[in-house]
Amino acid sequence: MTAMLFDESGVALPADGRLEEIHRLLLERFGAPEPRVPWDPLSQFIYSLLSSRTKTETTYAVVAKLKETFGGWENLRDATLKEIEQAIGDVTFPEQKAMQLKGSLEEITRRYGRLTLDFLAGYRTDKIRGWLEQFPGVGPKTSGAVVNFSTLRRKALCLDSHNLRVVQRLGLTPRADAPTTEERLMRIVPESWTAEKMDDDHQLVKKLGQTICTFAEPKCKVCPLVGLCKYGQRELKVG
Repeated sequence: MTAMLFDESGVALPADGRLEEIHRLLLERFGAPEPRVPWDPLSQFIYSLLSSRTKTETTYAVVAKLKETFGGWENLRDATLKEIEQAIGDVTFPEQKAMQLKGSLEEITRRYGRLTLDFLAGYRTDKIRGWLEQFPGVGPKTSGAVVNFSTLRRKALCLDSHNLRVVQRLGLTPRADAPTTEERLMRIVPESWTAEKMDDDHQLVKKLGQTICTFAEPKCKVCPLVGLCKYGQRELKVG
């Protein structure tokens, strides 16, 4: 069942006010995220493909290493699997990701005639995501990151494991997988939210999931959202 959220006066919030209230409370706790300098869609695609189950700082370091080692994404595409695997050795599952990365870059080139994703700017958001998700290893999280975080700057919710865990504990939507959860959340995203604000919200919720609403030891007593959270309220009673 979806949780009912209330403002400070005890008045029930409308559906599109739930995310706004959560966003406000997270801003009060963490402050505004550092403004993102968006990458081009292809660079974001490469980063997001490598980032699964890998720490953010590690993935950034690996992408920087790829640029230094190969000089351009065409050279990365044309490198051997062994060379790519060695270059991305610090991410999780480097052998699998090397195959996915090389295969994707080759297929993008085959389909478009050259290695770029800039042409996606002319597509509808749903078409972009469907096109990207044809590649091995690319699901809604990666496609959402490309359309929202890159220079495409479209409205989308990128639900990584931290975001999904927080949403489920809050009870914002019935429990489901990430694609279904994103679809349901998009129905209650305030109409006024821009792609940039959705990016900020992703970063704030992710920070909450990394530091407070962790998988193994959630710190409900110090969580800024505990008053809105059925899971948190239950944990406080048990504790």
